[in-house]
Amino acid sequence: MPNPKKYPRKYSAPVVDGFERAPSRAMLYPLGFEPADFSKPQVGIASTWSMVTPCNMHINKLADEAEKGVNSAGGKGVIFNTITISDGISMGSEGMKYSLISREVIADSIETVVGCQGFDGVVAIGGCDKNMPGCIIGLARLNRPSIFVYGGTILPGKNRTDVVSVFEAVGKFANGSIDAIELENIEKTAIPGAGSCGGMYTANTMASAIEALGMSLPNSSAQDAISKAKNQDCKRAGEAVLSLLEQDIKPTDIMTFKAFENAITVIIALGGSTNAVLHLIAMASAAGVDLGLDDFSRIGEKVPVLADLKPSGKYMMSELVAIGGTLPLMKMLLDGGLLHGECLTVTGKTMAQNLQGVAPYPTSQSIIRAINNPIKKDSHLRILRGNLAAGGAVAKITGKEGLTFQGVAKCFNREETALAAVLNDEIKPGDVIVIRFEGPLSKTQSPSALRWFGKARWICL
Repeated sequence: MPNPKKYPRKYSAPVVDGFERAPSRAMLYPLGFEPADFSKPQVGIASTWSMVTPCNMHINKLADEAEKGVNSAGGKGVIFNTITISDGISMGSEGMKYSLISREVIADSIETVVGCQGFDGVVAIGGCDKNMPGCIIGLARLNRPSIFVYGGTILPGKNRTDVVSVFEAVGKFANGSIDAIELENIEKTAIPGAGSCGGMYTANTMASAIEALGMSLPNSSAQDAISKAKNQDCKRAGEAVLSLLEQDIKPTDIMTFKAFENAITVIIALGGSTNAVLHLIAMASAAGVDLGLDDFSRIGEKVPVLADLKPSGKYMMSELVAIGGTLPLMKMLLDGGLLHGECLTVTGKTMAQNLQGVAPYPTSQSIIRAINNPIKKDSHLRILRGNLAAGGAVAKITGKEGLTFQGVAKCFNREETALAAVLNDEIKPGDVIVIRFEGPLSKTQSPSALRWFGKARWICL
């Protein structure tokens, strides 16, 4: 059967076309291929589904929706998996050292499967801290028509709780302000189902950044994990990747320097996670874009913090979803001259074209401030330099901390020891907690310390 739209099949044709490729076709029939499918472009659907974290427990169903979209648009969708791990589960344990490394494993595995199988395009679906940038790094390396889909945010737990509420409850129990029964109640009800952590933590931050980068469909970053909107987002992504194939639009056409500036602008306005600095620089490197710490400082001088979202604020991501998501914010930033509207996106249109006709937020909402009435007039992401971090460090300064801070340094060589000190009431008001040996190492550092590689943690004030 001829390819009805004559979609390009640059990568799949050498794998399945011709009499000599009969063994390859024979291997695909048991997987559900029909003779007509061999003339269609093959689209790999990279699913980060697993039952190790709520963030990703539903992504197998979202992958099915993406496959339907690919198939309905004239392609042949093929689902495959990659790993994910959970920072929320492993945090405070030795397992956390695998967190940053998992990003590279995810990128490598997507690149490996797509490259080996000869997929012409890719839809990648992620829902947790490291698999989202891992997906983008893999797509950038492959540089085939591709779309990223966010798995969506979790709904609030009982009494508007979330995963951070549980961490806070541990501290309250340790200092005697709640009892064991209340701790257990919070533990059991704070995380009600599927979806990524409900504040502007790393997952929602990176989803928003990837959408602003142009690699997701409009509002993909601001949908509940279990919703008709998210299912439709996945199906549309499957359809849209065929359009990208037809137009020969690839990730490096989208992931330009100006697009990364857009991503930085949006995460600052949202009060996003410091992890965005780590991930955006890695994503830019994979795309051949020279992005550095100074770019965050430069952009941060003119971009205000507008979102009153957890952890530094009051509201949850699902509440932002309910008032329109990220699109009205981006329209506000575009109209304010803070976004590059000419940047290409996975819709095949520019950022400005995507935002045409987007309605503003309801006047009654208090989650997103106006540009002329910001929570903070410049960025909360501050790049620090000094004798403790000659190459630079990242701090999250929301404006509530005052202009200066000093105190006695309490130094620990691992996170677990620091946590024990906090819970044993060894840390007093005014102390500065410093946790050493928890970041990624350069090749020049001692091999004996390599067991800490990838356990990127923090210095806490």
